Amino acid sequence: MDIDVQTLLIEFIGGLGIFLLGIKYMGDGLQKSAGDRLRDILDRFTSNPFLGVLAGIIVTVLIQSSSGTTVLTVGLVNAGYMTLRQAIGVIMGANIGTTVTAFIIGIDLGEYALLIMALGAFLLFFFKKPIVNAAGQAVFGFGSLFFGLELMSSGMSPLRSLEAFHELTVSMSETPILGVVIGTVFTLIVQSSSATIGILQGLYSEGAIELGAALPVLFGDNIGTTITAIIASIGASVAAKRAALTHVTFNLIGATVFLLLLIPFTNYVAFLQDWLNLNPEMTIAFGHGSFNIANTIVQFPFIAALAWFVTKLIPGDDTIIEYKPMHLDPIFIQQSSSLALDQAKAEVVRMGSYAHKGLEETHLYVTTQNEKNSEMALQVEGALNNLDRKITDYLVEIASTSLSEVESAEHTALMNTVRDIERIGDHFENILELIDYKMSNKVILTDQAMEDLNNMFDLTAMTVKQAIESLELKDREAALEVIQKEDQIDKMERKFRKSHIIRMNEGLCNGSAGIVFVDIISNLERIGDHAVNIAENVLGE
Repeated sequence: MDIDVQTLLIEFIGGLGIFLLGIKYMGDGLQKSAGDRLRDILDRFTSNPFLGVLAGIIVTVLIQSSSGTTVLTVGLVNAGYMTLRQAIGVIMGANIGTTVTAFIIGIDLGEYALLIMALGAFLLFFFKKPIVNAAGQAVFGFGSLFFGLELMSSGMSPLRSLEAFHELTVSMSETPILGVVIGTVFTLIVQSSSATIGILQGLYSEGAIELGAALPVLFGDNIGTTITAIIASIGASVAAKRAALTHVTFNLIGATVFLLLLIPFTNYVAFLQDWLNLNPEMTIAFGHGSFNIANTIVQFPFIAALAWFVTKLIPGDDTIIEYKPMHLDPIFIQQSSSLALDQAKAEVVRMGSYAHKGLEETHLYVTTQNEKNSEMALQVEGALNNLDRKITDYLVEIASTSLSEVESAEHTALMNTVRDIERIGDHFENILELIDYKMSNKVILTDQAMEDLNNMFDLTAMTVKQAIESLELKDREAALEVIQKEDQIDKMERKFRKSHIIRMNEGLCNGSAGIVFVDIISNLERIGDHAVNIAENVLGE
C-alpha cells in the first residue's frame, strides 16, 4: 500500500494549525464576553483553597487553556493579589478545567464543523455589537477545533498500517515511561495539552494506539503543559516563580503516582468505556478527567506541604507590591472616627511611599532601559489606582459619621492628598510610555539631556519623599522645604527647556528627541506640583 507521506503531513500539520487557532479563538471569544470578570473571579473566589479550585475550573473552561489560567494566576501572585497557597488551589482547578476541551472533542461534531464555522463567521461579519462579535469568535473557534481534528484524523488514519509506528506503540505499551516522555515533548512543542490530547483521541479512535499506551502519553501531556507557566514566570517575582514550580511539581507527582497505578487505572478506564458505552474520543476524555480530578483530590490536603516545598526550592524574600490596603479596618468607622482617620492616614502614607518607589523605578528605567524596572513601576501604578479607590471609599464612609471641626479638616486634607498621590502615578506612567516610545523609535538623547533628566528626577523624587514624610509626621518644617524644592523644580524645568531649544538650534538633537525630553520634564514638573499640594494640606493652607 502506497502512503503519500507529503499529503498526510500537510493534512496533519494544517489540521493541527487550525485546531490550535480554534482553541485560541474560542478562548479569546469567551474571554471577551467575560471581560474583566475573569480577574474578579480569581480575586474573589480564592479566599480558601477549595474555592480556589472552583475558580480555577471556571476560568479555565472560559478561556480554554489551563496554561492561560496559570499565567493569569502567576500574574496575580506577582502583583500581590494572591498568596501562594491560594494560587495552588487555582492551579489544581485549572488542571480539571482543561479536561473540558477533551470532553467537547468527545462529542463527535466533525461533520458539522464547517457549518459551525460558517455560523461563527456570520456573527463576526454581519453584526456590529461587540458582544455578538465575541460570541461569533467563540463559535468560529469551536467549529475550527473540530475541522482541525477532522483534518488531523484523516492525516493519521494510515499510521496504523505503518510497521514503524506499530512498533513504537508496542514499545510504549511495554515501557509506559516512553509514552510520558513523548507526551511531554510533544506538548512542549505545540504549547497546548488540549492539542496533544486531541491527537491522542484521533489516534485511539483510528485504532492506531492501545489504551495502555495512550494513557501514559496523557500523563506526559499534563507535564508538558506546565512549560507556559514557567516561561511566564521568567523574570517575574519570587512568588510567581514558586507558583509556576507548583504547577510542575503537582503534575509530576500526579504522573508518577498514576504510572505506578497504570494497570488498575487502564482497567478502570476500559471498564468505563464498556459500562457507559463511550466512543474512543470520549474514553480518552474520561481518562483525562479522572486523572486530573483524582490527582487534585489526592494532593488537595497537601497544599501547605506543596507551598513549603516550593518555598524551600526557591528561597528569597519576595518584594511584592501589596495591592490590597493594610490599615483600613471598617470596625473603627462606627466606634471612633478619629481612630478611623488615623487608619486612613496610615494607608495614605503607605500609598505615598509606593508613589515614591514607582518614581524611583521609573528613573531606573530611564537610565537602564531594563524591562524589569518598567514592570515594577507599572505594578506600583496599578496598586496606587486600587488604593485610591479603597481609601476614597473608606473616607466617604467616615464622612457619614459625625466629625468635629478638626477631624473634618483632616478628612478633607486626606481626600485631596489621595488624589494627588494617584496623579503622581499617572505622571510616571506617562514617562514610562515616553521611554517605550524612545526605545521603539530609536530616539537618541544627548549626554547633556540625560544628565539634566537625572538631576531633575533626583530632585523630584526627593521632593515627593519629603512631602510624604511631612504628612506622616505632621512636620511643618519639612512641608515648607517641599515648597522651596518645588520652586527649584520649576526653575529647573524652565532652564532645561531653554538649553534644550539651544541644542535643537545647534543641530545636536532632533525633533523627536525634543518631544521626548520636553514631555518627560513637564511630567516631572507636574509631579512636583502634586508634592506641593500634599505639603500645603499639611500646612493647612
